[in-house]
Amino acid sequence: MGKEKVSGMLFQNLYLSEGNEPVDIRVTDGKFEEIGPGLQPRPGEEVVSDCAGKLALPPFVESHVHLDTCLTAGRPRWNLTGTLFEGIQCWEEYKPFLTKEEVKERVNRAVRLQASNGIQYVRTHVDINDPKLTALEAILELREEVRDFMDIQIVAFPQYGILSYPRGAELLEQALKLGADAAGAIPHFEFTREYSVESLNICFELAQKYGKLIDVHCDEIDDEASRGLETVATRAYETGMRDMVTASHTTAMHSYNNAYVIRLMRILKMSGMNFVANPCVNMHLGGRVDPYPKRRSMTRVKELTEEGINVSFGSDDLFDPWNPLGNANMRDQVFMGLYTGHMLGYEEIVNSCRFVTTNAARTLHLGDAYGIRPGGEANFVVLDAKDWYDALNYDAAVLRSYRRGRLIAASKPAEKHVYF
Repeated sequence: MGKEKVSGMLFQNLYLSEGNEPVDIRVTDGKFEEIGPGLQPRPGEEVVSDCAGKLALPPFVESHVHLDTCLTAGRPRWNLTGTLFEGIQCWEEYKPFLTKEEVKERVNRAVRLQASNGIQYVRTHVDINDPKLTALEAILELREEVRDFMDIQIVAFPQYGILSYPRGAELLEQALKLGADAAGAIPHFEFTREYSVESLNICFELAQKYGKLIDVHCDEIDDEASRGLETVATRAYETGMRDMVTASHTTAMHSYNNAYVIRLMRILKMSGMNFVANPCVNMHLGGRVDPYPKRRSMTRVKELTEEGINVSFGSDDLFDPWNPLGNANMRDQVFMGLYTGHMLGYEEIVNSCRFVTTNAARTLHLGDAYGIRPGGEANFVVLDAKDWYDALNYDAAVLRSYRRGRLIAASKPAEKHVYF
């Protein structure tokens, strides 16, 4: 896929952040060698000048998506109420049609769509409440097949619960043994509060046993009495797993009373854990049982960020029973998240790319493998804008996406004309 990697390339006059002067980027043998102004071309070095004046960023990171369900909207029927729970029922009705080949074909199309939008890292939650583990085995195979242009991190996700589904704990352990990167849980969907807490204990025990990360579908409900988050944070703190733990969704936090949140924030900061919000789908699924006024149903991104807690954004769903739309463009998540979260101050806009770049990379635990720095792998994207503000506002195209110095995706901005 894409062009072959050359030994040396010099990218001229790219912007790396707001307000900085443009710099040149030298890539040698698939790594960043030098970054600075006025670098001189070497003999035989390929000079890339047609991106001059554009913004270079580390690749986009999709920190929460369900690739196993992607591209299935309307099959076998549409989710007419738009609720989370009808979506779950639609997916259950589709499961008999799953085969390894069918899953791989859909997910293959989805990851190429993601790649075209500058995504190079994906964390996908894969439903393991299936005795055959069909989708998991398919995506485990595909993970290896697409490794040249995409890193896929797999969360073993018990859609119906660990204790509220037959053999739930056994299937979770089996998934981790097969190669899933993280253990999941869904405490708010367990039958009882006691099951909720114990399911999280099982999740943490298995993650520690097999040396895995944790990503919990946590309190994805408008019920302010759903309090799984305090248990996740406490386990993250007490076990020392800290930033190896992620709480996804946490939409009930939108409904928590402020007195409780003030107390809760202490353990959230102590835990060192990550949060993932899914702005478009959280807004779509939340508030469904409310009369007016209707809740926004996105977690408290602004408050968490102000407390120094790591938050990233994900798409959650791509054209499936929970989301009848979706184009794998991470800009959409940032755009919706800023409006939903009352985060349209200038500095908030300028810094918002972190929700789908550096913050998301922290969530996936990518470490030094991520970022534009000398010595690192030459993975980056070039946007058709001089800064993130314009890129966000005008939905700038991803002109180029490079992986270890090799071009893996490219596009041209649409031409617009007004004739009058």
